[in-house]
Amino acid sequence: MPVDPGQDLLGELLRPIRLTGVFHSWWRMQGPWSVEGDTEHRCAVLHHIAEGWCWISTEGTSPIRLEEGDLALFPTGIAHRMSDRPDRRGTPLRALLTERPPGATDRLDIGTEGLTSRILCAGLHYDASAATSLYRALPWIMVLTRAQIEADPLLRDVVGLLTTHRAGAGAGAELVTLRTFEMAFVLALRPLLQDLMDRPDVLVALKHPAISAALLIISTRYAEPWTVDTLAKEVGMSRSAFTASFRELVGEGPAGHLTAWRMREAARLLTESDIAQGSVPAKVGYQSAVGFHTAFRKHFGTTPGEYRRAPTAPVPD
Repeated sequence: MPVDPGQDLLGELLRPIRLTGVFHSWWRMQGPWSVEGDTEHRCAVLHHIAEGWCWISTEGTSPIRLEEGDLALFPTGIAHRMSDRPDRRGTPLRALLTERPPGATDRLDIGTEGLTSRILCAGLHYDASAATSLYRALPWIMVLTRAQIEADPLLRDVVGLLTTHRAGAGAGAELVTLRTFEMAFVLALRPLLQDLMDRPDVLVALKHPAISAALLIISTRYAEPWTVDTLAKEVGMSRSAFTASFRELVGEGPAGHLTAWRMREAARLLTESDIAQGSVPAKVGYQSAVGFHTAFRKHFGTTPGEYRRAPTAPVPD
């Protein structure tokens, strides 16, 4: 039976994204001002307009005006400009905030005249190997208005914690801050992703009964001995039609997508559990330890044993 794309698949898309660190800063801006940030690889970006407004734009798009109380997410950290006017050229962020390691905080003040805008900005670092092709296909910017935030009491309270600094006080402040940003990130993505279900130009795969069914199978039943042929048969399509539709809607072939899911789960088992390394292949759908070892090395550029022993797990290109 076709799955409801508004149900389990969204949970599976969000489940692997776990933050590993957050750099956040408060900006107090008075006109004229404009700041340009580079693309933040392996990092989502969040902007909350606590006071005032700003314009946001990126190359090839029309500027977007954010009002007080709005929350903007950049799932893949794409380069963008923030300014008091949409046509104002910007100063590179790297020249204003030179050091931005995860776990650090900073403050940025620009200008002394004109109306004030106060903005909470954060770089949300995550394990890029956990980001699925569907996640990477998300829009460059996703915006929740103040009214949408107020309509979700939990999200409203979490954003309130961040903006009043109560999340980062006392013992374990860094961990509390990290988890509070993580909760805000997931809570904000949830309604935004749900809204995407009604947009034919974004995440079309979730609206395709057979492809969404295949995606759910891959993300939850990757340990089973699936092949492209058996997946196509399971969702009621011919192999050729299934492969073509999957590649068109998801951005990669079904075999590659299945392998990526298996590798992400293998990496999680190696780093977050004490399961014996020899038991991992069967847990992620490999009958042959040699085949698993070859696939893992190709995906991560290192062996499973080296990956488990590394202080910081490597990320595939």
